[in-house]
Amino acid sequence: MKTRFIRRRRLDALAALLLVVALVGPTIDAQADDEEEWQALHEAVRAGRIVPLPEVLDWLEAHYLGQVLEVELDNDDGARHYEIEMLGPQGQLVEFEFDAASGELVGIEGVNIEGMRRR
Repeated sequence: MKTRFIRRRRLDALAALLLVVALVGPTIDAQADDEEEWQALHEAVRAGRIVPLPEVLDWLEAHYLGQVLEVELDNDDGARHYEIEMLGPQGQLVEFEFDAASGELVGIEGVNIEGMRRR
């Protein structure tokens, strides 16, 4: 009976370990992928292939009123774009899209964009 109990505990421990590996394994892989992606992004900025985000944010602050809510670096068919979501002074939500290679503003979507423009 004692042998059966020990064997069952080993099986329970093995099952728990396999569950942890199944749950954590993809996370470890995702973290490694994220680290590689960050390294590639930093290299692209250092090499001048991508405009540093602070430069884009400085330009945006100089031309528009509002608070930045979210920033994404999107990759559309090899072309990278910064998508920056801002909350304007009158509660308007506006998304600005910048070409990440040149820093050029390429699109604006939202309501009452003129109410955010600095004069």
